[in-house]
Amino acid sequence: MTVEATTERVLRLLALLQRQPSRTAAELAAELGVTGRCVRRDVQRLRTLGYPVHATAGVGGGYRLGAGTRLPPLLLDDEEAIATAVSLRLASGGTVAGAGEAALRALAKLDQVMPSRLRAEVRAVHGSTETLIGPVAQIDAELLMTLARACRDAVRVRFRYAGRDGGEHERTVEPVRMVTTGRRWYLMAWDVDRDDWRTFRLDRMRAAVATTWRFRARVHPDPVAFVRRSVTEAPYRHLARVRVHAPADRVRDVVPPQVGRVEDDRDGWCVLVVGGESLDWVAAHVARLSYDVEVLEPPELSEAAAELARRLAAMAGPPSPRSV
Repeated sequence: MTVEATTERVLRLLALLQRQPSRTAAELAAELGVTGRCVRRDVQRLRTLGYPVHATAGVGGGYRLGAGTRLPPLLLDDEEAIATAVSLRLASGGTVAGAGEAALRALAKLDQVMPSRLRAEVRAVHGSTETLIGPVAQIDAELLMTLARACRDAVRVRFRYAGRDGGEHERTVEPVRMVTTGRRWYLMAWDVDRDDWRTFRLDRMRAAVATTWRFRARVHPDPVAFVRRSVTEAPYRHLARVRVHAPADRVRDVVPPQVGRVEDDRDGWCVLVVGGESLDWVAAHVARLSYDVEVLEPPELSEAAAELARRLAAMAGPPSPRSV
């Protein structure tokens, strides 16, 4: 058997173990069309190359691919390679400082090892696509890792936090989970000084330090629901609730979670909770929905909607002769 054939078989063995980390020796031999002795030799070749392939004992013993100290080359099929390349392209404009450059470097490496046919497909996707990304709040990668480790290890974190008034205050928290909306990162944590659950924007944190104080886990709200409520309600001067004559899922398709919270209601209706600095803005935002709407609260929102309707009517002017 040629060296090329042996190399191809070893790569196929690695692909099988990557796809399903634990396989019996008999299964591997049948998949590769070789004997058990040949499988053992190929496993040893993988170990020589630095791949942590562990043997499992027993009647149905086999092999398991463990986590090692080296990053093995990924064996991707066409769909996986295209998905990875497109995801790296999107990550190049992300919210983590430095991640964009790292994503571009990874994309360049992936481009080098792709077959020419597949490389042409990926470049066609890139060449035919423009990314429309709104303003994002970038955060430092080290801050992200500090908070992630603190959540994992259940240790308190101290940091300086910039409030909405521009002033900075030192906070000590017990972190639970980070949540991202795609534009911003948030931390849900127990505020030790205020004795309550709070949401903190990562881009407003400074000088975050993980302490050695371990805390006992508390029963906490669902992090995603808690952050969604905080983002859509707490920061705003006005909070409005309106009934929308449409299924909740349909309204969620057009109202991002960082803009409003959609609750299920009865008889084909749902309730939209949305905040804003002015009721005029809230009225204009709700008016963009192509569904019937009933104002629940505050009553001043109805007055703002009436004023908006008056201004829109004046903007439209008198009807043209054709429309009469």
